[in-house]
Amino acid sequence: MAEALQAASRESMASAQVRLDAYADSAQAADLQRLGDELFAVTRLLVEQRSLRRLLADPSSPEAARTGLLERLLGQQVGAPAQDVAKGLVGARWSRPGDLVTAFESVARQALLAVAEKDGSLDNVEDELFRFGRLVDREPELGSLLVDTATPADGRVTLLDRLVEGKTSPVTTALLRHTVRLPRDRHIDAVCEELADLAAGRRDRSVARVTTPVALSPEQEQKLTDSLTRLYGRRMSLQIELDPSLLGGLVVQVGGEVIDGSVASKLAAARRSLPS
Repeated sequence: MAEALQAASRESMASAQVRLDAYADSAQAADLQRLGDELFAVTRLLVEQRSLRRLLADPSSPEAARTGLLERLLGQQVGAPAQDVAKGLVGARWSRPGDLVTAFESVARQALLAVAEKDGSLDNVEDELFRFGRLVDREPELGSLLVDTATPADGRVTLLDRLVEGKTSPVTTALLRHTVRLPRDRHIDAVCEELADLAAGRRDRSVARVTTPVALSPEQEQKLTDSLTRLYGRRMSLQIELDPSLLGGLVVQVGGEVIDGSVASKLAAARRSLPS
């Protein structure tokens, strides 16, 4: 799950998102791709250099000193858009140094999702991230291998590439590669879930996770989407997982609320009501 931010960090994060969206409106997909990749590179630097992130997030240090240090570090290694975004992040106020790292990673993710928005692949990216997360959830050993920092990052990325080759869009692949390079002590299935939610959020939709024993037809998916949209009063995006053990019916989770209409659940309830 996404890390909770304190008030100062939430405000700074919101401002960073506004600036990114303003840039994304007029930027080309290739420029957004480069921006995302470069911001991920800065994120890795901050993770590796604890003393550096403390200096760059130190609220007692003048803003000019922090941004000046960043400029000297980055030099000509990143483009002007990444320089501007990075300086904006470093110049903001953060409740704790780790929030600055989270902010860099968050903006980098959004830049890559904006690429999918530009090329029309955002729906696919959301679905691919969700499904890959379910895959590693079912195969915990695989998930552990992908985030095992005792293994060189290039080796973990090679393993990932073998898993997704020809199966995921370029943006999905890029997001997964960056996640594998920068696991930050997180389970990859949880990160995939978070990324899928971010993809849905870029379409102004909330996520409904649906578990069903059989595949739904397009007409059934649309009917369920419409029903949930009316029920919750906001547009919904379905993320569907098959589970034959449910026998029939559906389980729908929206946020912390679960609607369990499965046959298995009803049978279990009936068994509990029988006299012992």
